[in-house]
Amino acid sequence: MSSEPQKLDDSDKRNFRRVLLFFALIAAVLVGVVVVSLRNLNRSLATADWVNHTHALITELDSLQPLLAAAEGDLSRYLLTSDSRDHEDAQDKFSQLGESVNVISALIATSPEDQALFAPVAAALTKRAERASRIVQLKKAGDGDALTRLLAADAESSDRRDFARNVDKFRGKQAELLNERDRASFLQAYTTRWTVIAGVLLDGLLLAGAAWLIRDDFAARRRAARLLEQSNEQLEAKVRERTAQLTASNEKLVLQNIEDRWAKQAVEHQNRYNQLIIDSIADSVFVITKLMNISRMNPAAVHLTGFEPVDLVDRPLSRLVRLEGHDPARSTFDPLARTLVDGHELRGKTGVVTTKLGESTRVTINVFPLRDGDKVVGGVVVLQPLAPVPS
Repeated sequence: MSSEPQKLDDSDKRNFRRVLLFFALIAAVLVGVVVVSLRNLNRSLATADWVNHTHALITELDSLQPLLAAAEGDLSRYLLTSDSRDHEDAQDKFSQLGESVNVISALIATSPEDQALFAPVAAALTKRAERASRIVQLKKAGDGDALTRLLAADAESSDRRDFARNVDKFRGKQAELLNERDRASFLQAYTTRWTVIAGVLLDGLLLAGAAWLIRDDFAARRRAARLLEQSNEQLEAKVRERTAQLTASNEKLVLQNIEDRWAKQAVEHQNRYNQLIIDSIADSVFVITKLMNISRMNPAAVHLTGFEPVDLVDRPLSRLVRLEGHDPARSTFDPLARTLVDGHELRGKTGVVTTKLGESTRVTINVFPLRDGDKVVGGVVVLQPLAPVPS
């Protein structure tokens, strides 16, 4: 029963971590979609700016040849009519050509490659403008021969064809760049669209997975609630059964406690009687442990040795008593200790007791082992005084 709540708690924690993981993945997908979309959007904006810039450049390039043709047409009319208005119209158009050159130069200021392509075009326009100025000067000066030679040389030169070819070459490069940017813009839009679609689909799948986990968790909770209800019913039945058993056991324990108390009192009385009996014996009695340490002594032993119990309890018996003829300094063998090891009684042996005053008293030693079942746990040493040892 106690393991079920622990299992449910572990399952709740595991499901909670899974749901958090799903939502973290959803957030990560959303962030990824936003990052990719913003990056593509910035690229699209940059591309749009560049496209506008290129279109402006192409527009200016397209205006060069018509303006040059119009300017030279006005100049030709001026040569025929000598009308100052035609001269002014030609000057205006050459001024517009200069402005277009300045605009184009500004548009390609950051592109050395475009500057190299446009340099022949600008040089050709400058040369045509200088030619027009020379024609006007000769016209005004009335030098018809020089003017005729200049016009003939211009008719034979290839400046116009070179100018048109350079303009077309420059414009073709810009148109090619536009096509490349159009393809790049299409790919960016395509990537953005499918990134958003994939992100939405993936988030939908993750949300479905999180919903399934939550639904499964609710189902597990309902199962756990039903199981807990059944377990509670079973537990109540067992509690009632156990309560009846405990009631019966308590009644038996009460009787047993009364009997044990009576038995304990009887033992205490017996121990007190035994102590009184030992204390009333005239012989000196020592109760010793298996290690030959004194644990109890009667008043006769106090009288014999002159030591109080507090001085001898937990002290070795060999400090006071030794067998006559045995010298502990010469031999480590202790016959009294051997008696307890072998579990045999020792009766009527003569020994010597050293009192508190340092005097020696001859005694008869009797040793009786104490057993707990078949195991020797200590012993009783009874000393009976004899005649003093002669000095």
